[in-house]
Amino acid sequence: MNTLQKMNAKEVTQMVIGKEELFILDVRNETDFNDWKIEGESIEIVNIPYFDLLDGVDAALDQIPEGKKVLVVCAKEGSSQYVAEQIVEAGRTQIYYLEGGMKSWSEYLEPVKVADLSGGGELYQFVRIGKGCLSYVVLSGGEAAIIDTSRMIDQYESFLLNKNAKLVHTLDTHLHADHISGGRQLALKYGETYYLPPKDATEVTFEYEKLEEGTEIYVGDEKIVVQPIYSPGHTIGSTSFIIDNQYLLSGDILFIESIGRPDLAGLAEDWVGDLRETLYERYKNLSKQLIVLPAHFGRMTELGEDGLVSGRLGELYRNNPGLQINDESEFRTTVTENLPPQPNSYKEIRQTNMGKINPDEEEQRAMEIGPNRCAVHDN
Repeated sequence: MNTLQKMNAKEVTQMVIGKEELFILDVRNETDFNDWKIEGESIEIVNIPYFDLLDGVDAALDQIPEGKKVLVVCAKEGSSQYVAEQIVEAGRTQIYYLEGGMKSWSEYLEPVKVADLSGGGELYQFVRIGKGCLSYVVLSGGEAAIIDTSRMIDQYESFLLNKNAKLVHTLDTHLHADHISGGRQLALKYGETYYLPPKDATEVTFEYEKLEEGTEIYVGDEKIVVQPIYSPGHTIGSTSFIIDNQYLLSGDILFIESIGRPDLAGLAEDWVGDLRETLYERYKNLSKQLIVLPAHFGRMTELGEDGLVSGRLGELYRNNPGLQINDESEFRTTVTENLPPQPNSYKEIRQTNMGKINPDEEEQRAMEIGPNRCAVHDN
């Protein structure tokens, strides 16, 4: 007897990272599907809106392959479960629906170990695969710091509990416009320090610790140093970090296959010069052996082994298209005129991260749904 099964976001993530074959039937409306979908090297996906399947799933059966795992997805779960049940009743096997829908896909964080650090600690990258956001946890001596925290703070809490680590700092490389930061909330909950670049914090409504160049932030007994490097361009306060003299956390300034966009505060013409100076001078003076760990990725091709998003700085200067534009006027045109659509609800997200508005959980979820679109070349 055929049975309907469910698959959670973690399982789908691991299939994407492991490049396992999966056929997806997305039953959301065409507009939502075209805006944002599950992607992967071995993912095959078709879109047939739910309302086109209410009178029967024959249209779906014609497109679903035999012998492959088939995952039906919708926004929240209910529609995909209904359609998947009809497909199972039609005699198909290996049929699943996505538990929690695209909502769960947007919010799942996959912890990926970057490396053991020389002082005895560890560095982890948290991959928010459905949103393209990346955050980082530094562990040492029973203490932890989290950088560019997503709002799903319970997932970090569970991780730290498993690692028997105490949170001591949260930091944001800049005032985010594509997702709501959980850094301040997490720091407040545990009575610890929240760091933010002061040039990005001129309109915030809360207290914070200034993240300024030359600051040294210690984590644990081994004194792992997180040293900010002022690197404006994506925002006027954008700040990078060098960890353990090996890892460059570049925020939204530099990605693996693209560069950050300077327009999300409405000041692209003012900030494009800063962006160029950071990428073509400040970063160029750093060691080419540094491993770049960005705050976002735009394409699944940027996921490496085990899902890690990283690249050596020297290789990025050879291969990243955003670092090959030597003519200043051409660079200015590229990053001010040839940009992808702006992130959904980015103005409201910025206001939330400033503390000016306080949307509830469902409102925050709705604000974040969709791709991040923080890069120039993510077209």
